[in-house]
Amino acid sequence: MTSEIIYIGSTNPTPIGVIWVAVGEDGLIRVSMSDDKKSLIEELENRYRVNVIVDEQRTETYTRQIEAYLRGERENFDLPIDWSVMTPFQMKALKATYEIPSGETRTYGEIAAQVGNPKAARAVGRAEATNPIPIVIPCHRVLNSAGKLHGYSGHGGLETKAWLLELEAQA
Repeated sequence: MTSEIIYIGSTNPTPIGVIWVAVGEDGLIRVSMSDDKKSLIEELENRYRVNVIVDEQRTETYTRQIEAYLRGERENFDLPIDWSVMTPFQMKALKATYEIPSGETRTYGEIAAQVGNPKAARAVGRAEATNPIPIVIPCHRVLNSAGKLHGYSGHGGLETKAWLLELEAQA
């Protein structure tokens, strides 16, 4: 990450709560489904050693696209993402996840095969569980080997994952 400053901003209340975004010079670096601004600022300052500034104007494009998605008015995002904040494997797995079309799902094993390591389903699961940009990188579209909901680290856990999948099914 090349930024010296990270800008954060929040959505208006959504059906799954207030969503915070963090944006650096190269794009989106974090989506937080927690309304705890103080914890987000501390996390970003400690991890990246940068100044964090609340700037709703600089983050507006990001928050408005997320709000439109959560209202069912948008299926895809066209936001720059700073992939450099991820490990190489996490980046490969999450780029494959990012490509899953709205309304479709994949399994951890399918993602592992897609990134060239078919035996890495558990590693894909870990990459999904530590996804710093949920919703925009749709880890909710990744299921276990039986095609069932399994794990969701976002606010609300599996209930939120199911809600997001239902939202997309209605689009």
